[in-house]
Amino acid sequence: MQDLGMIQILLITIYAFIAINDSLISNTLTQPVIAGTITGLIMGDIQMGMMVGGTLQLMRLGIAAFGGASIPDFFTGAVIGTVFAILSGEGAEFGIGLAVPVALLMLQLDVVARFLNVFLLHRVDKAIEELKVNKIPRLVLSGAFFWGFSRALPIFIMLIIGESAVVAITENVPDWLMGGLRTAGGVLPVVGVAILLRYLPAKNYLPYLILGFILVAYFQMPMMGVSLVGLLAAMLVFKNDMAKSKLLTNQQMVTVGPQTDTFEGGLDGDE
Repeated sequence: MQDLGMIQILLITIYAFIAINDSLISNTLTQPVIAGTITGLIMGDIQMGMMVGGTLQLMRLGIAAFGGASIPDFFTGAVIGTVFAILSGEGAEFGIGLAVPVALLMLQLDVVARFLNVFLLHRVDKAIEELKVNKIPRLVLSGAFFWGFSRALPIFIMLIIGESAVVAITENVPDWLMGGLRTAGGVLPVVGVAILLRYLPAKNYLPYLILGFILVAYFQMPMMGVSLVGLLAAMLVFKNDMAKSKLLTNQQMVTVGPQTDTFEGGLDGDE
């Protein structure tokens, strides 16, 4: 079993603090695949991080926080899932199975963090009414700290007790529960793909979907090869759509013809 050093804990905690604040701007560092990759890099097993984060990314693609709604925190799930998968040595399925409950648990802390920032927002409104402009930057920065610690602090705590927790889980948890977590981790990618296909125009590109299935199921083509075939298909579809658009534009121009203005009066008018 791999040991978790204090340097690794601090680096992951700092990354979590920066990433959650970045989510208010670019929403890049909190993507599960990015979180898993960076955590795996810090832990020394980038492949495991990409496997855990990539699987959770498929689940994350089907949902979004519209209107400020809180959704399962797959970012924290990817971080903790990657760490536990590497520490336990049980594989990506084990980490994914733990990541989903963590993501659901962190949803509640997301609500708490938003509540605290609403409190600060009212303080900002009051400062504006009282013309105390100097207080506004401090209140805004306080909101950034609340938001950052809403993920960094729980991750820090879970990482501090992580090694002992992993030992307790692997040695004391019944085999049926451990097997259930592995099974859930194996099923979740299928659920993620199903959610993704639900929001994509898969019916319009069904031949390409069948082609990808055949290449993987019957020809055992590696994922990189399937990705390149998908890229080629996307290029062909894009080129075909551009040709159709250009042809439609030309037909419209021929049908309408050049527009000319006619006026009554003058030499050919009613005078």
